[in-house]
Amino acid sequence: MAEAGAALEVPVGEKFREFLENFRDSRGRLKYLEEIRKMIDFERTSITVEFKDLYRYDPGMANMLLERPREFLREAGEALREVVALESPEYAEKKREFTPRFVGLFDSVRIRDIGSEHVGKLVQIEGIVTRMHPRATRMIRAYFRHDKCGGEFRWPMSENEILGEKVERPGICPVCGEGGGKFTLVREKGEFIDWQKIVVQERPEDVPGGQIPRSIEVHLTKDLVESVRPGDRVKVVGIVGLEQYSSTGTLYGLYMEANSVVLEEKVLEEITISKEDEVKILELARDPWIRERIVASIAPTIYGHWDLKEAIALLLFGGVPKQRPDGTRTRGDVHVLFVGDPGAAKSQLLQSAARIAPRVVYTTGKGSTAAGLTAAVLRDPRTGEYYLEAGALVLADGGVAVIDEFDKMSKDDRGVIHEAMEQQTVSIAKAGIKATLSARASVLAAGNPKFGYYDPSKSFVDNVDLPAPIISRFDLIFVVRDIIDRRRDEMLASYVLEVHSNVEKFSPDIDLDLLRKYIAYARKYVKPKLTPQAKRLLKEFYVEMRNSALQYSSQEGAKPIPITARQLEALIRLTEAYARMALKTEATEEDAIAAIRIMLSVLSSIGLDIETGSIDVGIIMTGASFHTRKVMGLVTDVIKEIVLEGGKPCAKAPEIEKVMSERYKVPPEKVRDVLEKLYMQGTIYQVRSDCYKVA
Repeated sequence: MAEAGAALEVPVGEKFREFLENFRDSRGRLKYLEEIRKMIDFERTSITVEFKDLYRYDPGMANMLLERPREFLREAGEALREVVALESPEYAEKKREFTPRFVGLFDSVRIRDIGSEHVGKLVQIEGIVTRMHPRATRMIRAYFRHDKCGGEFRWPMSENEILGEKVERPGICPVCGEGGGKFTLVREKGEFIDWQKIVVQERPEDVPGGQIPRSIEVHLTKDLVESVRPGDRVKVVGIVGLEQYSSTGTLYGLYMEANSVVLEEKVLEEITISKEDEVKILELARDPWIRERIVASIAPTIYGHWDLKEAIALLLFGGVPKQRPDGTRTRGDVHVLFVGDPGAAKSQLLQSAARIAPRVVYTTGKGSTAAGLTAAVLRDPRTGEYYLEAGALVLADGGVAVIDEFDKMSKDDRGVIHEAMEQQTVSIAKAGIKATLSARASVLAAGNPKFGYYDPSKSFVDNVDLPAPIISRFDLIFVVRDIIDRRRDEMLASYVLEVHSNVEKFSPDIDLDLLRKYIAYARKYVKPKLTPQAKRLLKEFYVEMRNSALQYSSQEGAKPIPITARQLEALIRLTEAYARMALKTEATEEDAIAAIRIMLSVLSSIGLDIETGSIDVGIIMTGASFHTRKVMGLVTDVIKEIVLEGGKPCAKAPEIEKVMSERYKVPPEKVRDVLEKLYMQGTIYQVRSDCYKVA
């Protein structure tokens, strides 16, 4: 503090001007003089100053910035204007006010730790923008008219002063020198700046377990307005101020006046990887069994479920996103869904993934609404204005969104994540606010079957209460069944008992902190490309699977769809993810074989047509198997025939069943099932009970 006190005697404006004119970087160039020239060329009014440069040039001046920021910034702004005037007098006269924006303070203060001792000080915080209010205009200097003399004057009088949060009217007229009378505010002559309020919340990974994330209001001005949006991870440098909460004037809240806002990259900037960490990571990658070791480190206390753990590993690493020249973006994130019997450790697997993922937002279907998952437009109870607030998928941008109890979400709430899963954006158009937010997150979800336990005699879509468009967006879907088998049950029981009696024995193969850094390193630096051999193998698999459907074309009409281009894109993502797990720059034939193996495992369990025994991905895409789709078409034709040729107002169910049984040998229970599906789709409707007509 003695050092800071000594700094108060330094003529700040003069010293800061010298700093701008004389500071040289490591290459010997006049860094900030060049920045000022660029600022003039691009017609900006602020330059970015690195705090470490200021500290290296004059520690006393740097300490004064932290302790007395308002005074320092006022004088530094005037010094900046003087330097601009030397370079371009016309530009300095045109813009009049210039702002130095300081970035890179040595320490960041946690949002939950900001208290009364920080009031009036310059601090740096890190967090996520969760709320954004519309742009507003703030008066910084007012003009008043004195009714007695008719004179008009600017207020505050000094060039260096601006209005506070409230307009304090003058007591004496500076024109006539008399007090009393009415001072009328002349709004159109006032000086205004752009102003905006945002809310910055602690990052999910920074929140202590079991506690609510803390947030702070941040006020943006001038060129900082509209520089960020909800979901962005930011580093804010600003002055902590007081905002009156109560009418008595004794209770105040804290907020920040931003001096600078730096948008952090989406590629896991919050994970610090030192040189020592990098050496360990590259050493790990040389292990030929690295993939197996990574999978074994996921939920080691859970018995079995190797494929599920492997799927989580693929999701954590992900494929490589591609940006086309025309602006089209192909996602690289892998989405995974677990559906299965209760007590099969699905939730524990999800929690394990949440602990390992470098960036994660964990939520449950029962406690999440559509707005809570995507974004919401809300109304401020104090001001009445609408503002935008980010949801879980937007906050998880660049990471993983874990949704447990996925089946417990309402149908309306589930529907809103279509766009977020495929286009990886969240679009909002409410209350005059139109915005598109980024939601580039992998989705890891788990849920229970429709009737509690999975029924293997029914198809996957008949077992789950999820719409086909949602199911089709998952790259990997696993059915987790609790099968009664004596040998397996004995092994499971022994494993669980051993876990409870000797926890230390089941520690992860790779330390979780190192694994987290390994994943962050892979996602940031490793962008594998498919080799010609891998491309050939994936192409052959796709073509072979497509042509396998021809043997089932015994009847004209629809054929089973064993695989589509959507699954081919999923295979590419999985192949790249396998390569990333070993930090390989090329995705080889070996990676493609592993991707095909896990995809076939998924297709054979969820895309299996129970009636024909063939793989039909149309079950996932449309919610009905090849055979069911064919029967649906026939039932629709029969209803039309009965109504049109018979001249009846509608076709009764028993009559439809009779025609279908005699003509096509379709059992009545199958017809009933198809009638229900067609009715739910809206293809047919009931004129009266059990009497149908095509819509």
